[in-house]
Amino acid sequence: MDLLFLESRPIPSHALTALAAVLVGGVQLMIAKGTPQHKVLGYIWVSLMMYVSISSFFISEIQLWGAYSPIHLLSIWTVLTLCTGVYFAGVGNIKAHQLNMQLLYGLALILTGLFTLLPNRVMGQIFFGT
Repeated sequence: MDLLFLESRPIPSHALTALAAVLVGGVQLMIAKGTPQHKVLGYIWVSLMMYVSISSFFISEIQLWGAYSPIHLLSIWTVLTLCTGVYFAGVGNIKAHQLNMQLLYGLALILTGLFTLLPNRVMGQIFFGT
């Protein structure tokens, strides 16, 4: 983990918060829905995801469009989808809420997280020593 903490800000907090979101989101997907626990974990997860998304705009290691890259498009999509997911829960459209949140977990966390494990990336070096 020392390698992670040698990275510039906000990469360490971004990575640790994303890892926390993977864990909280995994629990969230397994527990009963609509319970007080689900709602509390949901707000925690949304907060974690919002931090991960917003902090990504201060990370510019891959620069295709000025300081930005395609991952920043995912960050915009994530912020918008988090907002619509919370909105759908609030108005009782549970199917749309579930779809939004499951897509976020699968695409914005799991799929994107797999790309961070490539050998030339910091997380790949941490987990696989490459």
